[in-house]
Amino acid sequence: MNLTSPAQVREWCVRHGFRPNRVLGQNFLIDRNVLKAIVDAGLEGVEGADILEIGPGLGVLTEELLARGCSVTAIEKDRILAARLAEALGNPQGLSVVEGDAIDAIREIVPSHRFSAMVSNLPYQAGTRILLDLAKSREIPMMTVLVQTEVAERLAAGPGSKTRGLSGVWVQLDYDVKIVRKVSAGCFWPRPEVGSSVVKLTRHDRNLALSSGEREVFHSLTKTAFEHRRKQLGSIFKDLIKSTARAEDLSNDDWIKLARELNNEDT
Repeated sequence: MNLTSPAQVREWCVRHGFRPNRVLGQNFLIDRNVLKAIVDAGLEGVEGADILEIGPGLGVLTEELLARGCSVTAIEKDRILAARLAEALGNPQGLSVVEGDAIDAIREIVPSHRFSAMVSNLPYQAGTRILLDLAKSREIPMMTVLVQTEVAERLAAGPGSKTRGLSGVWVQLDYDVKIVRKVSAGCFWPRPEVGSSVVKLTRHDRNLALSSGEREVFHSLTKTAFEHRRKQLGSIFKDLIKSTARAEDLSNDDWIKLARELNNEDT
């Protein structure tokens, strides 16, 4: 079965009585050029080839990763797709399929398994939460994913940008974010309502010196600030912070400085 052929993908779904679930964000990639682009980006600079994939679906990324000599641990929530994947790809030795919710599975699997990278077409609904959980853990050195373009732009947004939000601030604490390319809605089946982008997260070590307490204050401080993003920081934090800036105006270095100051005051 050609997994980038819309006709063959639809035929398989009809033959097996399978209907893609929009609640699970099941939009299958059917464009070979985009497939090559995401795998090229995902494996560039990767040491080793032990890859985590979340939401493999029919296995289009999985098949390409295996063809390039990678070992793949694929986490799939859909029971039918999880049961199908290994056999459909010829039961390759380098493939391990885990059926279950990605949020629960990564908390169990990732800390005990040294993945070289993650390469995934993330489910639309849970994609941001999955990335935030993985970014906070700092376990995976490189993550290349397909997400909604709106999500990608928020992750990559710098200080002063209208699209800057909590997800970007948290991810950028430990990862450099680069939008590799945009992907039109027509590259998926079923066709989603919005376009997507390939985004690459590369772990950096600039903030290794932050203590657990300082990180906790950083996350608490930024969460509160972005919950009231239209207000000036001085209005949100009263006597703690004297500033007319708003949450999106500050760089991560600014937030880190504030977190250190507040953490020192508490200790």
